[in-house]
Amino acid sequence: MAEWTGAHRPDEMLARNARRSLFIDAAAATLAVGVVLLASMYFFGDRLGLDTPAISTAFAIYAAISAVSLGNLEAHGHSRFGFANVITTIRGAVTAVLGGLLLASSGFGHHPETLYLTGVVVSIVLGLDGIDGYFARRGRTVSPFGARFDMEIDALLIFFLSLAAFLLDKAGAWVLLIGLMRYGYVGAQVLLPGLRGDLPPSTRRQAICVVQGITLCLLLFPVVAPPVSGLLAAGALGALTYSFGVDVAFLLNRNGRGHAG
Repeated sequence: MAEWTGAHRPDEMLARNARRSLFIDAAAATLAVGVVLLASMYFFGDRLGLDTPAISTAFAIYAAISAVSLGNLEAHGHSRFGFANVITTIRGAVTAVLGGLLLASSGFGHHPETLYLTGVVVSIVLGLDGIDGYFARRGRTVSPFGARFDMEIDALLIFFLSLAAFLLDKAGAWVLLIGLMRYGYVGAQVLLPGLRGDLPPSTRRQAICVVQGITLCLLLFPVVAPPVSGLLAAGALGALTYSFGVDVAFLLNRNGRGHAG
């Protein structure tokens, strides 16, 4: 009786087929969201103040998000992309639109009605955060990929919202620290190995993340103006600084104080 050898062994063939099935499923979902994104920006972009440069920038951001997510599917561990990751992809698409508005639109902030609409859309996206986790658990597609995907979309959205607060003169340049703190933390891990490693689940961390999103979303609305907007942003930055400080202290104490290298 012939023996299975090399890549022809049944377990390896099944694993390869599972990876192929996952990639096709994920690529199809990502493409579908991309098509809807383009159509939405084309037909409804005027209401948000999306001009051609903003639409192009938004789609480029979405393409970058898609490339990174598809390139890290090995951490998913399932043969299906899952509805939870589709929701996160949709959140990424809306985040890309906000990025396009901020980085390339010549009319951002000039029309109060577009800011109100932008605030409502961002509010919906913030409301979807957490729902993806529910569907991941219900559909049994929980994975390190999904958790990281969700976290990185959150971080990018917070960065764009902090940039919006600055561009709208709701707070000084210091408000950008809210959006940059996550990326500064990742950069610090290169210099301080003690900061590397997973953190335990924390309701404090989750609550403060929610506070950042709600506070910065409120700053999009014209009715929230200085000095109130500055006080709200300062409170959010203080809470975030405290949260990161607690996590940094925990990691350094657990792993030993890192050294440069």
